Amino acid sequence: KKWANMALSGLLVRSGRFSLSKCGQNASLAAYLTQAKRMASALTYVPETAPSDFGETAKMNLFQSINSAMDIALANDPTAVIFGEDVAFGGVFRCTIGLADKYGRDRVFNTPLCEQGIAGFGIGMAVMGATAIAEIQFADYIYPAFDQIVNEAAKYRYRSGNLFDCGKLTIRAPCGAVGHGALYHSQSPEAFFAHVPGIKVVIPRGPIQAKGLLLACIKDDNPCIFLEPKILYRAAVEQVPAGDYTLPLTSAEVVVEGADVTLVAWGTQVQVLRDVCNMAQEKLGVSCELIDLRTIMPWDSDTVIKSVTKTGRLLVAHEAPLTGGFAAEIASTVQNECFLNLEAPVERVCGYDTPFPHIFEPFYMPDKWRCFEAVKKLINY
Repeated sequence: KKWANMALSGLLVRSGRFSLSKCGQNASLAAYLTQAKRMASALTYVPETAPSDFGETAKMNLFQSINSAMDIALANDPTAVIFGEDVAFGGVFRCTIGLADKYGRDRVFNTPLCEQGIAGFGIGMAVMGATAIAEIQFADYIYPAFDQIVNEAAKYRYRSGNLFDCGKLTIRAPCGAVGHGALYHSQSPEAFFAHVPGIKVVIPRGPIQAKGLLLACIKDDNPCIFLEPKILYRAAVEQVPAGDYTLPLTSAEVVVEGADVTLVAWGTQVQVLRDVCNMAQEKLGVSCELIDLRTIMPWDSDTVIKSVTKTGRLLVAHEAPLTGGFAAEIASTVQNECFLNLEAPVERVCGYDTPFPHIFEPFYMPDKWRCFEAVKKLINY
């Protein structure tokens, strides 16, 4: 009952329907609300600045930057096509809005509600020489396409001895928590695909990154899974280069430099750990180095190892469940490569090993408070 009350109270506070000042003499409810507000995940997005050599910029949120990337791909490549459920009218998140009107319904078109068919169709188009950009409406529903992606797309080049390939296939899918998605609209499936040789797995942290990484995926000679943190579609706004540019699919990026603890994340969790960097500096006097992995597979182990060799401490955070999550692969590699440099065991702050909950989402998420506690544990070990 206590946890249910706290979860409900947290939702009321976050939605603005209740405040601590309205508790009156109800000390019990006030305590619940205080704890629930502390545990509720509040995303603070920090805009970034694009390199000046990328040219003129325009104000875009994340879905607009993705739309811009696909617009450029369609304009520059006459073989490029976009397909998926409802993409012709713009998609549920509006990422393809206006593209069908601009390029025609033979290049931007809807498919049946069949993820296995979408992936299989994309493989066939890529094998025949087209640049295929497929959309899975939610990453939670990519599993019916798992066989096509894992057993066909990822292995096509290998099984033919490089005579044939479907390298011009990119599969986009919105992923991650959004505050009310529950079981089937909140999942982060990147670790499933990281286990598969032959495909690249990419997750951007913001609009500038999203456009450059998506264009790199589209142009890459290997099939790519491009997972888009849907909570950032409108929450993340930056001045994004208007022209064509790419970012490397093989390099992590040091977002914040530090000396005492290495923090590693990707997607939305990078924004959470930005807050943790500030909290650690202000409350503990601890300098954190934040790394955005960007590409889950292949992942840039060198950048992470170099940082942990310097700091001696590592925290990895992601929304996906703890067991079998990609943080385990990072922790294993760091333990193997940096054993004599480690000052404390590697910390993982992740989702729990349960289905993604609805009203209990504030407790499930690896929010800044859970991550901050892990930093304190690392420092005090």
